[in-house]
Amino acid sequence: MGHSRLIHCTFPKDLIHEPLLYNLGRDFGVVPNIRGATISDDIGLVYLDLEGKELEIEKAVEYLKSRGVAVEEVPEGMPRRAPPAARS
Repeated sequence: MGHSRLIHCTFPKDLIHEPLLYNLGRDFGVVPNIRGATISDDIGLVYLDLEGKELEIEKAVEYLKSRGVAVEEVPEGMPRRAPPAARS
C-alpha cells in the first residue's frame, strides 16, 4: 500500500452512526485500521491507522475534517497504558 499514518479522531454525536470509515476505503482507497476506540451515545473517540498512498491519506483526513470530525496526528504512536497498581 505504501504509507501509514496514525490519527486520533473525535466523532461528534451526530456522526457516530455515519459510515465515514467505510467511505474512506470506497472513495479514497485508504484502509482504516481501528487501533483503539471508545464509543458512547454522545461521542466517538477512535485511533485510526490509515494505510494507502500518501496523497489519498491526506484527502481522507481532509474528508473527515470536512464532515466535522476533529482529527489529530499521533506521530509518537499509540499511548501506552500504565500497568495496573500492585495489590497489597
